[in-house]
Amino acid sequence: MPRPLWQAPIPWTLQQFREVITGEQRQRFLIHDWDGIYSSEQDTALKAMDLSILKTPFQAPQANAFCERLIGTIRRECLDFLIPLNERHLRGLLKEWVAHYNRGRPHSSLGPGIPNLGSGHPRAQPCRYHLPVGHQVVGKAILSGLHHEYRLERRAA
Repeated sequence: MPRPLWQAPIPWTLQQFREVITGEQRQRFLIHDWDGIYSSEQDTALKAMDLSILKTPFQAPQANAFCERLIGTIRRECLDFLIPLNERHLRGLLKEWVAHYNRGRPHSSLGPGIPNLGSGHPRAQPCRYHLPVGHQVVGKAILSGLHHEYRLERRAA
């Protein structure tokens, strides 16, 4: 049976996966929806690459919400402002952004706090506009100044 024109040919799609899955890091899962490019033949070829195939529930677009949210955040906070020159550059940008996202960026679930504040740092005072005595705010540029992280440091005596 001929494949409809709107479906990507399996060899092309499979080649894209081969280029992404290089073996540098072990990939365990592929999560995909019910799009036509993910045929049973495609899934069989991907299983041969030692991937477990997880399909999202049929007609449940909210099942992709977490992935879509993360990809949107990466795009809005990083890739909309920077042009990666090659794959190595892109990997470096994403590595730096992920570290910033997980360690230095405020998260609404933490209130005004940041993740991994570390020990030895005082918590903010009840009035957040006053610095603790003997401390100063130190800034660090992330992604060549696209974002900034701030922390409290003890002042030198």
